[in-house]
Amino acid sequence: MEMDSLKQLYLEELKDLYSAENQIVKALPKMVEAATSPSLKSGFTEHLNQTKEHIVRLEQIFTKMDEKSGGKFCKGMEGVLAEANELLKQKAEPDVLDAGLIAAAQHVEHYEIAGYGTCRTYAKLLGDEEAAYLLQQTLKEEEMTDRKLSQLAENGINVEAMA
Repeated sequence: MEMDSLKQLYLEELKDLYSAENQIVKALPKMVEAATSPSLKSGFTEHLNQTKEHIVRLEQIFTKMDEKSGGKFCKGMEGVLAEANELLKQKAEPDVLDAGLIAAAQHVEHYEIAGYGTCRTYAKLLGDEEAAYLLQQTLKEEEMTDRKLSQLAENGINVEAMA
């Protein structure tokens, strides 16, 4: 597709996020299983449920735009998740593995934060306040997840990994 408008770029970015979120839904159960910290397991499980809601919000935007959600595969998220999978294959002490899982999850979150911030801005510029609101909700949740991961790391898991 030739991109000759901000609306087309916006649609491509939304499709990228949709693909990314669907990849995350498949990857998070592996991270839940691998995590040893009960708090980290719980956080990953909570974020899995949020991610499913993020997909629903994106689908609402696609429906309103009368566009299909599929047709694009997010290679960026594929790469980020491939690195997380490499970590899962390593023989690591439990606390070290948990610290690595937090780092991997934060890579995911930062990718999403960039994407949702961009799409929210595009939605505002294109006059779609409803989509901008939905995207802002998701952006806030992604930022909160990132902060929670930092707190888990800084308040124990990374310290335990040093031992």
